[in-house]
Amino acid sequence: MRRIFDEELNELYEQFISMGNLVNGSVKKAVKSFIKHDVQLAQEVISNDKYVNRSEVQIEQGCFTLIALQQPVASDLRHIVAVMKASSDLERMGDHAVSIAKATVTVKGNHRILEIEKMLDEMSDIVESMMNRVLKAYVSLDIEESRKVAEMDEAVDSYLRKITKSSVQGILDNPETVTGGMEYVLVAGYLERIGDYVTNICERIIYTVTGKLTELN
Repeated sequence: MRRIFDEELNELYEQFISMGNLVNGSVKKAVKSFIKHDVQLAQEVISNDKYVNRSEVQIEQGCFTLIALQQPVASDLRHIVAVMKASSDLERMGDHAVSIAKATVTVKGNHRILEIEKMLDEMSDIVESMMNRVLKAYVSLDIEESRKVAEMDEAVDSYLRKITKSSVQGILDNPETVTGGMEYVLVAGYLERIGDYVTNICERIIYTVTGKLTELN
């Protein structure tokens, strides 16, 4: 029975990592589409979101099945509950990637502020690095790495503040940038929320290992 449980739990982890890679790819494409004003790439992100949603449903169903059939003890149940909640975090990240992609359609053809787009690109690099690292940390259930990843969220928050300030100033300097400026702030906000969800997953890793609920942000 233990071998069967471990095999099925590992399968859930593999599905989670695959979902995470899918979401990370969506975030990368969404930001690229926004900065490059690539509507076709944005539509690809929007269209592929159904695969992210499908992955969450499959993981959730797998978790419920494992609980029902294996009746896990408390420590094993933590693994199942944590991966189910973490997959929900990934699904929300995917939703924010879609929101960024939709913003691409809004800004297409509008005045651009290249300095802010550069900051958005840098901000997204940090978020993508956080996502890559937290997925690796989940595989090994690495608590220390989880804490380090969560600390990166401070830099993401800092970029949100800088982008908001620069966008407001850009609109004041040139009212024709009002549409783009507003979307810059929204996109930075979506990236900041993705960083928060990564931090949530870091907390779930710690909970899985220790059984303690920890606030990292």
